[in-house]
Amino acid sequence: MKNKDKVREIIKNSSSNTVSTKQVTNSGINRGVLKELVNCGEIYRVGRGLYIQSEAWEDDFYLLQQRYSRGIYSYDTALYLLGYSDRTPFRYTMTFPKGYNSPSIKYENINIKRVILDNYSFGIIKIKSPCGNYIYVYDLERTLCDILRGNGIDIQIINQAMKKYALSKNKNIHKLMQYAKKLHVVPKVLHYMEVLL
Repeated sequence: MKNKDKVREIIKNSSSNTVSTKQVTNSGINRGVLKELVNCGEIYRVGRGLYIQSEAWEDDFYLLQQRYSRGIYSYDTALYLLGYSDRTPFRYTMTFPKGYNSPSIKYENINIKRVILDNYSFGIIKIKSPCGNYIYVYDLERTLCDILRGNGIDIQIINQAMKKYALSKNKNIHKLMQYAKKLHVVPKVLHYMEVLL
């Protein structure tokens, strides 16, 4: 099998129609093959070390997280992905651990949030993006606490999400209060829960 065919096979076996430079070099293929495939129009570069098949539908959520793997979808973007907001985010919001820095990130369509490491790692879940690829997002309880402690989020979005949560059969008040304590928003959460429950 020729190297180009091996790369095509990697793309074919990828649910996202992507291939990375790392995958190619780990397969023992010279990365120059990627350039050849770009030159003939079969694939194109979507980020550093990441390529997608030319006729594939781009999954922005997936591709962005592939480029910035430490980024977790959060705030209004997480509400949208979890089905608690019908507003498609104009800019995606991602949370990174404090100290993380990538020079290219400031040129992306991202609202960047940074948190201390202790607050970065809890509440992360894996879900399917609207295009069907797996991405990482904060769970609903974490997201609700984040939007209550943050600023700049439309009060209507917050009210709508809190109402929907209060009516949900899958709500986990115990987890919500644990997160609220950790993120110092207990009074705000209690206020909403007293009004809505």
